[in-house]
Amino acid sequence: MTMIAADVETNLENTVKANALSQYLEQHVPGFEGPIALEKFTGGQSNPTYMVQASSGKYVLRRKPSGDLLKSAHAVDREFRVMSALANSAVPVAGTYHLCCDENVVGSMFYLMEFIDGRVFWDPALPGVDPAQRAAIYSEMNRVLAALHSIDIEAAGLSDYGRPGNYFERQVGRWTRQYRASETERIPAMETLISWLPENLPTDDGRVSLVHGDFRLDNMLFHPTESRVLALVDWELSTLGHPFADLAYQCMQLRMPHDGIMPGLGGMDRKALGIPTEQEYLAEYCKRMDIEHIPNWSFYLAFSFFRFAAILQGVKKRAIDGNASSEKAHKMGALVKPLADMGLDSVLTAY
Repeated sequence: MTMIAADVETNLENTVKANALSQYLEQHVPGFEGPIALEKFTGGQSNPTYMVQASSGKYVLRRKPSGDLLKSAHAVDREFRVMSALANSAVPVAGTYHLCCDENVVGSMFYLMEFIDGRVFWDPALPGVDPAQRAAIYSEMNRVLAALHSIDIEAAGLSDYGRPGNYFERQVGRWTRQYRASETERIPAMETLISWLPENLPTDDGRVSLVHGDFRLDNMLFHPTESRVLALVDWELSTLGHPFADLAYQCMQLRMPHDGIMPGLGGMDRKALGIPTEQEYLAEYCKRMDIEHIPNWSFYLAFSFFRFAAILQGVKKRAIDGNASSEKAHKMGALVKPLADMGLDSVLTAY
């Protein structure tokens, strides 16, 4: 896993010393032995994540950020639950060891999980990777997505992991409220999407699956040499919902400009790169899921742009308030307006 050593957050240092955390983990995690050293992973915008180097090996600690948080955000307990439920399933996840709900230990709820030494691809164009392997990597992503959406929810013990009813109706309402709670300026395209989405909800087709909520290339750890996913990570936004939301979210990211802070494949020659087109990627997914096509695609894309813009508005607000978990938070917040514009464009170009 790509990582840059950094000082542990001041809040964490002021809340608990490393030896106290080590003692806690020794008491609650079988086989864990200190002393420990902590290093913060870079790249995330959500829950602060740390490498825990102990005498018994390497682990990963993930916790809620400090400060005032939006209701239902940063649900590390849900991450722990879903990852534990997917152990030994067709969806690769890191092993989970312990969930700590006692905020006195490190200042917020956290959990400890397996450290997996894999590759993280931050650039979807996969520079430096052979074209044949690029195609294999995208096919593997497609396979993992289909496997996720094929999980037997009841058998996995996740039948109560989300609310019943029209997923998109609930999600539009939820992210409108979240956006309003963190709004810092008026963005015309967001206002249009907030009005358009509820008025153009697709008829509920009854599809319900486990959805990741942030399914993208850089949330996967790949084998060091093979085109194989070792773990799908960052399950904070997972729930029971509509599978096409995950699919559209991934395609949304790939439509974004390649030269931005969160690069996509916009303007790139996918054929030359060996990366499937959006139509080819959708066709491969449909084949794996045994469906003919995906209706209302423009709605799903517009919803994805809107939802992501609302998420990054929360990042922007936390950055302004001084609670963001990454130095990149201010730059990520600047994407809110461009994302809203792209969401509106995906609607306008479809009609």
